[in-house]
Amino acid sequence: MRVLVLQGPNLNLVGTREPHIYGSTTLDEIHAMIREHAASLGVEVETYQSNHEGDLIDRLHRRDFDAAIVNAAGLTHTSVSLRDALLAVERPFVEVHLSDPAKREAFRSVNFLQDVAVASFVGMGPRGYLLALDEIVRRDSTGGAR
Repeated sequence: MRVLVLQGPNLNLVGTREPHIYGSTTLDEIHAMIREHAASLGVEVETYQSNHEGDLIDRLHRRDFDAAIVNAAGLTHTSVSLRDALLAVERPFVEVHLSDPAKREAFRSVNFLQDVAVASFVGMGPRGYLLALDEIVRRDSTGGAR
């Protein structure tokens, strides 16, 4: 199984950006944790981060993965185009957020991905990515669909 971990805008600054919200673990450290956990599960992962919406959409369009873990960051609240791309590629995805957007500013209560994700892990810090990977493997082993 091949899993794409898709990271949205500003996540390259995790670890230094607002550590009181996002924690002090860097994105590289999070990706290393994901790769280590994936190896223990026998899953191949690719991580991809971009600050550009179109780059994220183009990456999804390659369709060279079986499932995805998506932290769309601020695009969660604004991007119908990213939602459409996730639906168009017809691959299950799990939504992850380091913080819980619903407990923050009111505008973050809008979520264009939640109703089309197979699961969501929010407010769990980096651990959310590992739980998302576990969920994908569990669904694959039980034949779980969207």
